[in-house]
Amino acid sequence: MPSFFLTHAEVVVDPARPIESWGLSTDGRARAAGAAAVAWCPGVRRIVSSTERKAIDTAAIVAEAVGLVPSTDAALGEIDRSATGYLPLDEFEGVVDAFFATPGDSVRGWERAVDAQARIIAAVRALTADGDVTIVSHGAVGALLLADLRGVPISRALDQPGMGSVFTFDPQAWRATSGWSRVRVP
Repeated sequence: MPSFFLTHAEVVVDPARPIESWGLSTDGRARAAGAAAVAWCPGVRRIVSSTERKAIDTAAIVAEAVGLVPSTDAALGEIDRSATGYLPLDEFEGVVDAFFATPGDSVRGWERAVDAQARIIAAVRALTADGDVTIVSHGAVGALLLADLRGVPISRALDQPGMGSVFTFDPQAWRATSGWSRVRVP
């Protein structure tokens, strides 16, 4: 039985509000509605999300579709980028490139990739100790987890293909059983 790592779907970007409070867009809600078909199976008895609104919203949509009540875990949060807050897309992409390229360094005050990786690995190991789980989190920490599950160095090449993507893994063998795939809008 697999566990699933699902990223939140598309969000409403509001530079005036904290990133953690951004919710799902209309398209994001539609994509999240399709996630139950690819990010859950009957052996999965728990859905756990980060404490960020976009992940909570995604988890709630999936959980409602499969008859579960989701829970949250702050350790599943996205990389801490509070040092810069919102950045315009072009600037943001450059900082993300540097984050993955120099995992042992803090880029512009952001959490280091090696620290975020250790945090997400510990959280996922703890959450899957008692059985398979659907985890709803964020793309960058998903890429960091995927690198560890594959036994390869941190790389942006492992980043999700778009918001609302999923991969499966075997927590007992600690290995990825798929790569990323984008959740289809039903």
